[in-house]
Amino acid sequence: SLLIALILAAGLIKGTRCAAEDYDMQGWGINDTYNKYYNVTRYEKIRAWVVGFKTEPPMPGMSPGTIMIVRQSGRLIDVHICPTWFAKPADVGVKKGDRVKIKGSRAEIGGKEVFMASKLKKENYFEFKVRLTSSGKPFWTMTPEELVSEKLSENE
Repeated sequence: SLLIALILAAGLIKGTRCAAEDYDMQGWGINDTYNKYYNVTRYEKIRAWVVGFKTEPPMPGMSPGTIMIVRQSGRLIDVHICPTWFAKPADVGVKKGDRVKIKGSRAEIGGKEVFMASKLKKENYFEFKVRLTSSGKPFWTMTPEELVSEKLSENE
């Protein structure tokens, strides 16, 4: 399983390295306004049903983001996952109709309440992480070395 983790981490690094080289962060940087909406002190977990996905900029001037639309207690919530150049809806590993656990932080962006994800989990066998739980640091801003370290510590 460590070998699989290394292979997966290598694939992730390759994609991330390309993403970081091919794009400026386009509003998704660690010090950009958007990232400051993620508040680790307001970290929470929700369970919801996936209704669908869309790709649109979370704020004016940003490149598109992968956004999952979920239904929780009869309400529709936009779950901001990551920049689309980091992972498209098809890369997230969940689809319409799936029941998911989402960890992250609620935020109000442009007058609308959204949920900024750090981790998505489907049942007990699939997890898609995009931020560190402790600090909220986005994976798409990490160096290849940080990503390998994160992937290895996950499997210990």
